[in-house]
Amino acid sequence: MGDTRHGRASRIPFPSFPDRSRVLERLPSAPGFWRSPVRGVRFTAVLGLVLLVGLTLVFVTGLLSYAAYNPNLAAVNDKTPGKGLLGFYLFAWPTGPHWLYRLDQGVHVTGGIVLVPVLLAKLWSVIPKLFALPPARSVGHALERVSLLLLVGGALFEFLTGLLNIQLEYVFPGSFYPLHFYGAWVFFAGFVAHVGLKLPRAVRVLRSGGLRGEVDELAAPAPDAPTISRRGAFAMVGAGSLLLLVTSVGRSFDALRSTALLTPRGVADPGSGPNGFQINKTAASVRVTPADTGERWQLSVQGPVGELTFTREQLLAMDQYSAALPIACVEGWSTSDQWWRGVRLRDLAALAGYPDRPPGVLVESVQRSGPFRKAALRDNQVRDPRSLLALEVNGETLSPDHGFPARIIVPAAPGVLNTKWVTRLTFGEL
Repeated sequence: MGDTRHGRASRIPFPSFPDRSRVLERLPSAPGFWRSPVRGVRFTAVLGLVLLVGLTLVFVTGLLSYAAYNPNLAAVNDKTPGKGLLGFYLFAWPTGPHWLYRLDQGVHVTGGIVLVPVLLAKLWSVIPKLFALPPARSVGHALERVSLLLLVGGALFEFLTGLLNIQLEYVFPGSFYPLHFYGAWVFFAGFVAHVGLKLPRAVRVLRSGGLRGEVDELAAPAPDAPTISRRGAFAMVGAGSLLLLVTSVGRSFDALRSTALLTPRGVADPGSGPNGFQINKTAASVRVTPADTGERWQLSVQGPVGELTFTREQLLAMDQYSAALPIACVEGWSTSDQWWRGVRLRDLAALAGYPDRPPGVLVESVQRSGPFRKAALRDNQVRDPRSLLALEVNGETLSPDHGFPARIIVPAAPGVLNTKWVTRLTFGEL
């Protein structure tokens, strides 16, 4: 078409488009797209070796934490379906040393938090490879990309669900335990494959101080002017990890609890006095009322002799024993040792008809909402003389929020197995 004004036809210019090569240069798949001078194989290798040690520790302590829940007992402690071969390592969780779970879960949660900046820096350092084309240049390269998918996806999923659990934000679908359990094994599969493919080269690069003639595929071909050195980048990542350590580790120590700014520490103000130590869930939060725990409350104990019932006064009239034990929760917070006093579980098992070698016990609470209204304990936990149906703590009657009229306390057990507001004990094979 033309313009006929002034008796002449003129051509209307069509808009020009950049040529194909200029478009491709602006895509993340183009080597020139990534311009940071910090990226490089050596930088990535250092971060990778830190994660190799740190994530291995977090993975192992996580598996041990899962075993501490006694997930095969009575289908009440954990309902993860079809563990199969993935549950090959499960064992009878010991009762000693009494601080074992406190240490394990403290290391697991604190280690995971501290590694967040390292993980993010590692992902940033290799992000150009995620967009590299073609997607697979060989069978070995295809295996590497698949391992990266499992590794990156699994790591992000595990860190995200773990951090949400620490913050008591259960916004993910389903139960935290099976999601975190299966996610851990998906991550581990990618982790092992990636380490097998990359560790030899990473060690070689770190030993030699460079690539020695090899192409650094992570380095920018045309880097921008540096704004920070690689040493400065390492210092920044380390400072981030240190900051997270300082602002989270205090939840595991009474004297430092006020410094744990980034992680919940149980109830914000547990009060003072003998019952003035951390609480995860209050009686009101799980709908336990004074009517549930008042004068009409009785403990039912079941075994071969049938059902026995005891009032709190009758329990107080039995032989009383004391034990200094902490409370440690899956969210990573714990208390120092508290002095608990009550009736030994093995003495109650003897009354139920097991005088010699007591079996496990199913514990039931009067709470109306929330998980772990029932919990199962192994026979070795029942037999330990420090395992108590506690009636007092630190020389005073249990407060309602600490489980009045009676609660379980077992050495080295996760906090959720130390059931509060106990109403029934059923001894037998679980």
